[in-house]
Amino acid sequence: MAPEAFGESKIMNDQITLWQVVAAYVFALAGGSISTSLHLAHKPLCALISFAAGTLLGVTLFAILPESLGEVSWWAVALAAATGYALFFFISKYIHHVCPACAASHFDADATRHFSEIATALIVALAIHSTTDGLALGIQHELPATEATTWSLFSALCIHKVPEGLALGSLLIGAGLQRAAALGWVAAVEATTLLGGVIGIFFLAKVSTFWLGLIMAHVGGGFFYLAAHAVLGEMLKHGKKLVLTSFLVGVALIAVINIGLRVLG
Repeated sequence: MAPEAFGESKIMNDQITLWQVVAAYVFALAGGSISTSLHLAHKPLCALISFAAGTLLGVTLFAILPESLGEVSWWAVALAAATGYALFFFISKYIHHVCPACAASHFDADATRHFSEIATALIVALAIHSTTDGLALGIQHELPATEATTWSLFSALCIHKVPEGLALGSLLIGAGLQRAAALGWVAAVEATTLLGGVIGIFFLAKVSTFWLGLIMAHVGGGFFYLAAHAVLGEMLKHGKKLVLTSFLVGVALIAVINIGLRVLG
């Protein structure tokens, strides 16, 4: 490919990726806007959380890990994924749950009453999580990823951002914040998704595909933690049938996207 054509292609890919990051952020705001305006019963939220968890596991199994294995040896991928899982595990254990949606069953009335005590920890934990989301979108275009991988990752993150915004908005309203203030906090915290995207697009562009593959595997380990934690948490509080059905539909959706786009491609 001629240098001029390569440059134009990269600019176009960067623009597409940037719009994907912005779209993921908008989905989080949409979730926050709904929960700060309406009272959403936990049953549909449970189904949405489980569905989103399924998409995160699906994109890890069908997109992130296969692409990482194409660049890095299996043991390095396994180690990187383990560090991603461990990071979110220790943040959730010693700071706060990294995802309010994935831990929605833990946010009961008592938690909202004591929100001021957990606010800083929640914001720090969620900011790390959202930055990771944006980073995943930002660097995937630097890997020799297929169109199926790119769009399945984008779909999974957008789906996940809705219940994330819903849960965070509901927690803020339950803690006594006014609608405008609650939505403002959702917008501010979720803006770290944009930060992660910018870092991936503009600051990791020169990093070798080996290290990018390790970063993606690390992100995949975090996604695996979120998926497992969300499903197990909801199953302990609600019916297993609803949780497992919604979860498997999410996994199946990402599988279909990957298989369908690979066939069409």
